[in-house]
Amino acid sequence: MPLLFSYGTLQQEDVQLSTFGRRLNGQRDELPRFEQSSVRIEDPQVVAALGKTHHANATFNGSETSCVPGMVFEISDAELASVDEYEAAFSYKRVAAMLASDRQAWVYVHAERSAQG
Repeated sequence: MPLLFSYGTLQQEDVQLSTFGRRLNGQRDELPRFEQSSVRIEDPQVVAALGKTHHANATFNGSETSCVPGMVFEISDAELASVDEYEAAFSYKRVAAMLASDRQAWVYVHAERSAQG
């Protein structure tokens, strides 16, 4: 089963329930060589619905001293496809990354910001 690393909204129970139809059990982990960043939300309706003006993002910087904290979850292939849909709506794409625990997981980064990494 695929591993999914989340540093943002997929850690929230309400997002998990709407995306997967269940609450996920995860473990704390870190995404090395990335730094936390944010992406401005351009759509005023999304801003109003979410009550925030920016989405969390992780940007690759290659620095051994950088890491982004989050949670790693084991999900099914079908659930991964659901996450693809959820994240694509906000211009995020899925990339493979090695976690601090030496496990490979999928992580979503903003498509426009990921050109750096």
